[in-house]
Amino acid sequence: MPNPVEIRLLRAEKRLAVHFEDGAAFSLPAEYLRVESPSAEVQGHGPGQKKIVSGRRAVGIMRVEPVGHYAVRLVFDDLHDSGIYSWDYLYRLGREQAERWAAYEAELAARGLSRDPPGRR
Repeated sequence: MPNPVEIRLLRAEKRLAVHFEDGAAFSLPAEYLRVESPSAEVQGHGPGQKKIVSGRRAVGIMRVEPVGHYAVRLVFDDLHDSGIYSWDYLYRLGREQAERWAAYEAELAARGLSRDPPGRR
């Protein structure tokens, strides 16, 4: 997998811009990154244990913290901070964004959940 050459937090737009050495560039919404967090809290501890995170439409990223030379930790303003986003995972999130997002929205609908926080629905 290619390594990123630039990672930029676009706080006002609630996005993370990631440019990779192979020329691929992605603008990843904070909400998407939050609901696809690689943390065990979201992904579970094994296959089929992924949790659907709802109500995060307005979430933002407060900080991007380097983790060695292989990943970043994102600190969200809902205080979620346990996901470590490897370069490989960020690349896959960028490449698979349309498919993952469509599956997420379909799962929300199937469960009667919303992207909006409680009280804003």
